Amino acid sequence: MDIVIENMTKTYGRQKAVDNISLQVKTGEVLGFLGPNGAGKTTTMKAITSFLIPDSGKIFIGNISVNDNPQEAKKNIGYLPENNPLYEDMPVIDYLQFCAGIEGVAKDKINDKVRKVIQTCGITREKHKKISELSKGYKQRVGLAQALIHDPEVLILDEPTTGLDPNQIVEIRELIKKIGKEKTVILSSHILAEVEATCDRIMIINKGKIVADGTAEELRGQAQGSEMLKVTIEDGSLDDIFKGLQLLNTVELVDFADKSTQTFQVKSKPGQSSRREVFKLCVEKGWTLTQLTFVETRLEDIFRELTLEN
Repeated sequence: MDIVIENMTKTYGRQKAVDNISLQVKTGEVLGFLGPNGAGKTTTMKAITSFLIPDSGKIFIGNISVNDNPQEAKKNIGYLPENNPLYEDMPVIDYLQFCAGIEGVAKDKINDKVRKVIQTCGITREKHKKISELSKGYKQRVGLAQALIHDPEVLILDEPTTGLDPNQIVEIRELIKKIGKEKTVILSSHILAEVEATCDRIMIINKGKIVADGTAEELRGQAQGSEMLKVTIEDGSLDDIFKGLQLLNTVELVDFADKSTQTFQVKSKPGQSSRREVFKLCVEKGWTLTQLTFVETRLEDIFRELTLEN
């Protein structure tokens, strides 16, 4: 099922938490929802799941209007909130059976559903333990299991890797990627590398407005503007190499990256590439070209540029 938001606004007092945003997430797509604290991520996710009512705008889960028929929409949504509210005195299997009943799973299918999500989320060995006895990583897995217990078409995950160690993050990431092949997933995170590794598409929200939307490569391309190269050249003097690079007709700017290794950053003029010209220069001068790599704009830099206060 697709998720569609049309012109949604939500205010708290005088503050607009979400300001007239529109978005669409397609079936089988994993969307990474990024933004600084207070940007409107959680408000948007809560509106999709009917935990709060927006002031204006429309939200659809498939053909179901969340505004007009929230109970029907909820049947198709699995939700893991940031604080992962678990009943820690309950054994894992009892908790999941309880959640299945709340979600309206038929009694004769509850055990099968529980067995399936336990296997999917990798908690077979922990199923008889009390939730309070589990590590943070396994508690997150139980949270995912409860979100999946009724086999929803849409999965909303708010900071699913918060507080996990690197190994646990990788495990949860792989689990989300696996789930995302069959469902529509929105996940928020502050860990940009994890979003890039997990998500098909990235959306950045700031001050209640969507400021970027695309794949990691598309966002980099939009931010890059001009080609940036890292070049290391040997068998020539530092000054001669610097001047030679400056004189290339495709080059806009040359800077030192590391004088000790004779490494330079070369910025090409907009719409042009300097790679062939640098290679030809080295051949002509008898210099040895030991490095010629494309410098990508980091996702962190794009995020900071779009979300820092002016």
